[in-house]
Amino acid sequence: MEFSLQVSQNKYLPANGREMHAILSVVGESSGPETVGPARADPRRLVEVLVIDCSGSMANPPTKIAAARRATAAAIDVLPDGVRFAVVEGTERARMVFPSASRLMTASAETRAHARAAVSRLSPGGGTAMGSWLAAARDLLPDDPSAICHVLLLTDGINQHETPQELERVLDTCAGRFVCDARGIGDGWHPRDLLRIAGVLRGTAEAVRRPAELEAGFRATIDAALGKLLPDLRIRVRTMPYSTVAFVKQASPTLTDLTGYADTVDDRTVEFATGSWGAERRDYHLCLTVDPSAAHLEEDQMAARVTLLVQGEVRAGPAPVLVHWTDDLVKSSRLDPRVSHVTGQEEVRQAINAGCDAYDRGDRVEAHAQWTRAVELARLARDEKALEQLRYLVDLEPDGLVRLKPNLSRVDVNVSLLFSSQTVHATGTPEPVPDAPVGEDRLCAACGHLSPPDAVYCEQCDAVLDDPGLSGEAAT
Repeated sequence: MEFSLQVSQNKYLPANGREMHAILSVVGESSGPETVGPARADPRRLVEVLVIDCSGSMANPPTKIAAARRATAAAIDVLPDGVRFAVVEGTERARMVFPSASRLMTASAETRAHARAAVSRLSPGGGTAMGSWLAAARDLLPDDPSAICHVLLLTDGINQHETPQELERVLDTCAGRFVCDARGIGDGWHPRDLLRIAGVLRGTAEAVRRPAELEAGFRATIDAALGKLLPDLRIRVRTMPYSTVAFVKQASPTLTDLTGYADTVDDRTVEFATGSWGAERRDYHLCLTVDPSAAHLEEDQMAARVTLLVQGEVRAGPAPVLVHWTDDLVKSSRLDPRVSHVTGQEEVRQAINAGCDAYDRGDRVEAHAQWTRAVELARLARDEKALEQLRYLVDLEPDGLVRLKPNLSRVDVNVSLLFSSQTVHATGTPEPVPDAPVGEDRLCAACGHLSPPDAVYCEQCDAVLDDPGLSGEAAT
């Protein structure tokens, strides 16, 4: 694969400004020979584990377990020959459905038929412990860094047979090993569980309103997983002495906060794993905290450099994130369109979230207020996807009034909470930014700090760097 990286930002900050926001647009494209249809990895590199909730609640109504059987069989049928796969039953513990032993099987006409037969015998009974399900999937995976591993997890219940701490411990051991897409069915599942699993494991969290929709959803999810060509891409952010990373979030197509999962390279460099990639585009929201006491007014200064890496190899960048402190209020008040688009969508989804939380607490007044605010924000941002979702929660009257729907269903509230993790790309092409300087960082003999390769003066102490013999001379 080939990757491109573009940065969108308004580099201008007021003289006392402390936050610099930038949108990192990452595009991956297949670099292999042209073929008909979407690019596909060698099936022998792909691993698929289907984890199906078979707790007692799946029997009520029986359409849920029936839909799960059909959808799982459909997902198995989608797997091409050569893919390694397994099916796991989830209750208060994990049990192998196919194969019967804890190992992977290679997809073929024969193994797919045996797997479908085993899935047809799935029956509900028992509890729910999702951590044990994920641990079983993890233990099936090969110890091969080139393998592209995907888990599809379906549940209808609350993770009530293990503690949140137990689930967190398992998630920590699974992070970076595989991508997990979590799916909900019925009205008894907890959105926060699905969002947490999908967020840590770089997947998506979705749900169906009707069991009959599950089969098509499973096919689409597996088809998307088959389009992945690389197991992981990492975003490296290298800051300057006067800047630090405040947060990094995936902004589209799903909203996921990556900040807590940074891997420290050194005291000024962190990396973020983004999961498996195919031919696609994703946007990331980077926020830097910058120190205005280091400002040289009306000059471009490097705040950070961003690089994309695959297995330690640079695939795009470095791209600069700049800061330019200024007294010109017109320059510093301009909103970059891409940054504005992302922050606008975040505000809409935060309001939807807050309304769902209030509704769960029984506070209908606060739910109505938050969803009304979400409608207003969505209209301002022309976020039609959000407005479409909000129509499941509120009635939008022609006169502009927003009315809470009577007898709102639990499914609609849960699905709306999951929707808050889904976003859309801004349209158009981001403005090009100058290439970051290449080469080794320059070490200051006076204070020991590293500055960019093209720096003349140390960004920490202003000592001259262009002549090793003058490294301790202060800049004038």
